[in-house]
Amino acid sequence: MRKVVLIGLVGIVAQFIDGSLGMAYGATTATLLLAVGLAPALASTITHLAEIGTTLAAGISHQHFGNVDWRALRWLVIPGAFGAFLGAYVLSNIDGEVARPWMAGFLCLLGLYILVRYATEKEKELLVGRRLSAKFLLPLGLFAGFIDAAGGGGWGPVGTSSLLASRRIEPRKAVGTIDTSEFLIAIAASAGFLVGLGREGIPWDLVIALLIGGVIAAPIAAWLVRMLHPRILGTAAGGLVAVTNIRTALKALGVDDGVNNGLIIILASAWLIMLAVAIRRIRIDRARQRHRPAAA
Repeated sequence: MRKVVLIGLVGIVAQFIDGSLGMAYGATTATLLLAVGLAPALASTITHLAEIGTTLAAGISHQHFGNVDWRALRWLVIPGAFGAFLGAYVLSNIDGEVARPWMAGFLCLLGLYILVRYATEKEKELLVGRRLSAKFLLPLGLFAGFIDAAGGGGWGPVGTSSLLASRRIEPRKAVGTIDTSEFLIAIAASAGFLVGLGREGIPWDLVIALLIGGVIAAPIAAWLVRMLHPRILGTAAGGLVAVTNIRTALKALGVDDGVNNGLIIILASAWLIMLAVAIRRIRIDRARQRHRPAAA
């Protein structure tokens, strides 16, 4: 019973982070489930089964607060669902750990790029007016869906990071669109796991605990996305991607655990500094806007 309650609390925290920044639900829950001794394929199965309910609640909440770009979502979900089904089937039959360090390195660099850009760029340069193209969204959905299922989480980090880096969509809509589209990705991945593993041996009490926790947190997180300034949202998301992936990337390069931990602390500290820089830039931008009419 204690384990079920604990995982329910993890579901609340994971969905709050995921709903606010568009990522980390799968990474948070899958990591905990692996820590209690579950096999990678089973941990990812539980995560995706719970996500069917949590992402539905998140999607409804994000739509209520106007955080969804439906055109982008339509181009993402079909290839994303196909990629998720394929990735789930692959993970059910082979070791999916081989590509994880490479993906972690890519996401860490992408997170650093987003972190610096959203914290330091001028207000008018944060969003480019061009529309997201199908040529960009289709392969992104396929790749993110595959990585999500094969790695136990990845739709949010890959999808949200790529949309933020493109600067062609508001940060809140990048988060809301990825969160809402993840409903179909979770269904496809769950179907792939059930085909590959079967239904026997799935601890449904853990699935339900994660589901309940996620449903509680979903509307609060969607409201927070609506309220956060785009600069803060982008800086927070970029830092989260970088910090959560650097350990895996450095470990693959043979970096000692002590050095690895030290670098994580340095990166996390830099993240906090960049958040302070972002807040300062917001204040400067607002001060300029207040004085502009007087100068005219």
